[in-house]
Amino acid sequence: MPGSRLGARPALVLVALLASPVTSSTAALQSAALVPSKETLTYNIEWRLVEAGKARLTRTASPQASRPGWQVDLHLESAGLVSKLYKVDDEYTANLNSDLCVQNTHLQAHEGGRQRETTVHFDPSAKKASYLERDLIKRNTITLETDIPSCVHDVVGGLLFLRSQNLALGRTIEISVSDGKKAVLAKVEGQQREQVKVPAGTFQTVRYEAFLFNGILYRRPGHLYVWLTDDARKLPVRIQVRLQFTIGTITLQLEKEEKT
Repeated sequence: MPGSRLGARPALVLVALLASPVTSSTAALQSAALVPSKETLTYNIEWRLVEAGKARLTRTASPQASRPGWQVDLHLESAGLVSKLYKVDDEYTANLNSDLCVQNTHLQAHEGGRQRETTVHFDPSAKKASYLERDLIKRNTITLETDIPSCVHDVVGGLLFLRSQNLALGRTIEISVSDGKKAVLAKVEGQQREQVKVPAGTFQTVRYEAFLFNGILYRRPGHLYVWLTDDARKLPVRIQVRLQFTIGTITLQLEKEEKT
């Protein structure tokens, strides 16, 4: 993680595997995955077998009945030796509509000596994504406009979609996913059942792979995995990015689940 470049936003790629994309609706999500109106999942982050930081993922239902949808908030913070080498303190927010299609995202990133603010607005009627990145140190900006389908999913909110599905082992599904700079048709595959032990406990899970690396959404070669509990909750208890040896493996393991 220190000194590495996992695409344009190295810290966010720690959780890019949360983009396990499939289609769904809010009603289907609530009934199939039994997701409460608010849920906070806290993870420890391990890099090369040492503690690298913490991740906190919160999903909240919109309080406006006239505008149903979700807000997803992600906080990433480095810790220990990793923090001394390459300090990360990122805040990411995504707003999703009632069909879980992304409407806009905002990233406030402090990574090493860099400070950036990135906003993406997704316009389904125009089928365009407008990307704006501001370098708060160098005082320059990057603007892009990308073609998107009428419904597209961001890389963090995609975890909600996977939790709403009953993807059989050996089967795959595809959907459009975008980070605002590129829109692609990504694939997710149900691979195998595994028992995993994390700080929150021992769970029977199903392992899925989301194909976003190797020139799909991210150019770098790698593998992205997520382990969901093999029950109606489909709780994401482990998330992992496996990159080439020079960078290694980054693993998020569930520490605590809070819901209301």
